[in-house]
Amino acid sequence: MQTGNILLRDLDPDGILRLTLNDAARRNPLSEAMLDALATAFDTAGSDTSVRVIVLAANGPVFSAGHDLKEMTAGRAGPDRGRAYFSKVMAMCSGVMQAIVACPKPVIAEVDGIATAAGCQLVASCDLAIASDNARFSTPGVHIGLFCSTPMVALTRNVSNKHAMEMLLTGDMIAADRAAEIGLINRSVPADQLRGETMTIAGKIAAKSLMTLATGKRAFYEQRYMPLTQAYSYASQMMVDNMLARDAEEGIDAFIEKRTPQWQDA
Repeated sequence: MQTGNILLRDLDPDGILRLTLNDAARRNPLSEAMLDALATAFDTAGSDTSVRVIVLAANGPVFSAGHDLKEMTAGRAGPDRGRAYFSKVMAMCSGVMQAIVACPKPVIAEVDGIATAAGCQLVASCDLAIASDNARFSTPGVHIGLFCSTPMVALTRNVSNKHAMEMLLTGDMIAADRAAEIGLINRSVPADQLRGETMTIAGKIAAKSLMTLATGKRAFYEQRYMPLTQAYSYASQMMVDNMLARDAEEGIDAFIEKRTPQWQDA
C-alpha cells in the first residue's frame, strides 16, 4: 500500500507501520506534497488501532535533504517576496514535527543515508532513531545564509547546547557514530543490520499495551520542561490514572502469576 507515490505505507502483522519517503531522485525533500503526505499518515496512524509502532524510513542514499529549495525559490515570485508562502511552508513543516511528538504511537526513524536541515529535524523529532554507518547529519543552512532555526528546535531538545550550536554554527556534517555520542540518535549499526535492529526494537515496543505506550509518551513530553515540583505532581497523577487502567491491573496480575499479560489496550 502507499500514500500517493512519494510516501509508501506498509503495515505488518505485528502492527508495525513502515512509512518510507519515496522521492529519492530529488533527495526526498520535505516538499509541500511530502509534508501533506506525512501529516495525513501520522494523523491516520495515530487513530488506527491496528498500528502499534511507526518506523519512518527512506529510499535512496539521502534520508531527506530538508526543504525543497526550488519550491522555496519559486515562492519568492509574489509581491511580498514570498513572506506568505514561506510562512505557510514553515507552518506545514512545524505541524508535521509536532504531529510526530503528539502521535500516541512511538515513532522510530530508520536512517540509512544523509539527513540535512529539515531532514535532520525530522530525525530529531522522532521518539527513537537508529542509523546505519552510512548515515550523516547536518544543519547546513549557515552555508547559504539561512540559519537552521526550525531544525534548531528539535535539535536542542535532543543534544546539549554546545553540541547543537556547533552543528548550527559550522554546518558541518557529522557521522552516525558521532550523532550517537551526542544523543541525536540512539545508536549506529552496520548498514546490513539496520533494518533488523530497527524491527527488533519496534517489535519489543509493539508487544506492549497501546494504552501504556500512549500514556507514557504523552507524559514524557509533557513533564520534561516543567519545574521539578510540578513535574512530580503531574507524573504522580498520571501514575494514579495509569494504575486504574485495565491493562495495568492485568499486567501486574500477570507478573504476580508468572504468565504473559493479555492486553486490552485500555
